[in-house]
Amino acid sequence: MAWEIEFYETARGGKPVEEFIRDLPTNPRTKIYAVLDLLREFGIGVRAPHVKKLVGTQLWELRTSGGVATRILYVTKNGRTFLLLHGFVKKIQKTPERELRVALKRLAEYELRN
Repeated sequence: MAWEIEFYETARGGKPVEEFIRDLPTNPRTKIYAVLDLLREFGIGVRAPHVKKLVGTQLWELRTSGGVATRILYVTKNGRTFLLLHGFVKKIQKTPERELRVALKRLAEYELRN
């Protein structure tokens, strides 16, 4: 049974992760879609280098590398679903606190509405 991918949706109906992916150049966008396909097929069985647990949070990081290194922060929900919360282009070694805060804020908003 396949896993589902759910994109975080703002109160106004925007989908920031979907927009982030759409606005990327072709090569990094294709890499993200490939890793999303792995998540759909193998679920929580996908491991590094494609995903990484962010220690001290409930967040996971979908990772691509190459000319444009991207990260998408997500959580696993009940019912075999991944909720994609925030995407960004990685420019430094460590995941910036600002990016973590955005994802955690969106998760809190999502939980309040659902």
